[in-house]
Amino acid sequence: MPVSSTNNIIGNPLIEFNSVASTNNYAMQLVHKGLAQHGAAIFAHEQTAGKGQRGRQWHSQAGENIILSVILNTSELQVSSQFLLSMATALAVYDFFNSYVIDETAVKWPNDLYWRDRKAGGILIESIVTGKEWQWAVVGIGINVNQVMFNEDVTNAVSLKQITGKHYKPIELAKEVCNFLHTQYQRLLNESSKSIITAYNDVLYKKGQVVTLKKNSAVFNCTVKGVNAFGQLITESATEQLFNVGEVQWVI
Repeated sequence: MPVSSTNNIIGNPLIEFNSVASTNNYAMQLVHKGLAQHGAAIFAHEQTAGKGQRGRQWHSQAGENIILSVILNTSELQVSSQFLLSMATALAVYDFFNSYVIDETAVKWPNDLYWRDRKAGGILIESIVTGKEWQWAVVGIGINVNQVMFNEDVTNAVSLKQITGKHYKPIELAKEVCNFLHTQYQRLLNESSKSIITAYNDVLYKKGQVVTLKKNSAVFNCTVKGVNAFGQLITESATEQLFNVGEVQWVI
């Protein structure tokens, strides 16, 4: 695979599709074909087979939202830093959204964008790891921009338009997301991991509050204490507990 400098500006080039099955899949094909370039972004006005976390589908009304995947050269990062990239991406998405919506934006563990108790966006990161080397990551970002009607099974979605009352051009906003991601990725490369972890926890949804979680069939209350570098949710009830991504579900 070609060497691709991590100094390249994220979002350049930006490949635009009217419709594509999955921007993440397209980006992965570029990686597997040896055509990947650090910072290349794929934007689609419509996605026919969008991918969400843990095998779920990501539904997005055509032409209304940000559907974006970015290719990152991760060869300078340790394999153990995978959740740190998730944190950095979540911070970039938070910074973008917060530039339009000043109050009540948060990152819900592991990496959903929330406004109040409603989901405004999500992140899906897929990695290429060979041996002990983390070579590439494809960062998929979906953010609700202009959509105001959602599927019946989506009960807590919210869009930028619903919050602000304004209409936006999703591709222009996607370019802004790329700028924020570039800043956070350089931060990840050049600063201590502690700064990323602290910043992530500073905007963590429900931090310090009692929440309801579900593990298997058991539903329980606990206090959210934070998230560590490995992506584990730190909670406290009678004792401190750690939960891995996918181990528990939020009950909202």
